[in-house]
Amino acid sequence: MTAPNPFLSRAEAVCPPELLKRALNFAAPRIAIARAGAPAPMEAAKEALEAGVMVPVFVGEPDRIEREAAALEWDISAFDLIPARGEDSSAVAASGLVREGGADVLMKGHLHTDSFMKAAINRNHGLRTDSRFVHIFHMTAPGGGRPFLIADAAVNVAPSIGTRQDAIRHVADLARRLGIERPAIAILSATETPIDSVPSSIDARDLAHWANEHVPEADVRGPLAMDLILSAEAAATKGIVDDPVAGRADAVVVPDIVAGNTLFKTLVYVGGACAAGIVMGAAAPILLTSRADPAAARIASAALAQILCAKPK
Repeated sequence: MTAPNPFLSRAEAVCPPELLKRALNFAAPRIAIARAGAPAPMEAAKEALEAGVMVPVFVGEPDRIEREAAALEWDISAFDLIPARGEDSSAVAASGLVREGGADVLMKGHLHTDSFMKAAINRNHGLRTDSRFVHIFHMTAPGGGRPFLIADAAVNVAPSIGTRQDAIRHVADLARRLGIERPAIAILSATETPIDSVPSSIDARDLAHWANEHVPEADVRGPLAMDLILSAEAAATKGIVDDPVAGRADAVVVPDIVAGNTLFKTLVYVGGACAAGIVMGAAAPILLTSRADPAAARIASAALAQILCAKPK
């Protein structure tokens, strides 16, 4: 039998109490679950309902939804159920429902991400705006403490400068909504010095200059390598002192999906972090849930949506 990987954390993900406390200041949002009839989305909906961060609106095949509810011994007769058959029809119906005001948040259920996002970005029945869609992970350590935000680890594969500018705006907005008055945002590269042979370092420099003019309510610095983003000691060793971001970043904007995805999964599997995720830039918050998400991450993701909706009780 193969020995467990010694780098893997055995810590159980915990929904951040401060995040949940902040979310419960607001009314639970109505969340349209696209193709809800499968164990993972139905379990997520029940957990989030019990935590006070969701009012589910089920979209999909009624027979499957009712069967899964029965398996959970859950009476869902008090909630709306919108019939739709198949992935594409369910995605379109759920997205359209949110667009028309029948729900506050769009959530991925039992369907492929490409079908789900195709409906969400559709100009006719989707949630497209003038902004790019940007996915943000809200990461918290097992012992709690300040969150660390990552944009974008799930939606934009090779984001343009314009997309990363939107990412800076959205991550600054989310951080402020979480109570961070002046967010410290790092632009990731492999070096702290702009070098032509490392294109991400040049982009990071340009993005930081742009942000200092266009996002004055945040401190944005780049390029910064990961050690300088996370460790004040590493920053001091390299002579970077009195910097508002180095060693104390609240958020990082990554150059591509490989860097972002690797970073978020490392924090989860090695650091034992709880990863709550949300898509911003749409006309309403979007939740990209995964079958692999633990209950803590599902509840925390819905809590993020609740904070963004900010519906009065």
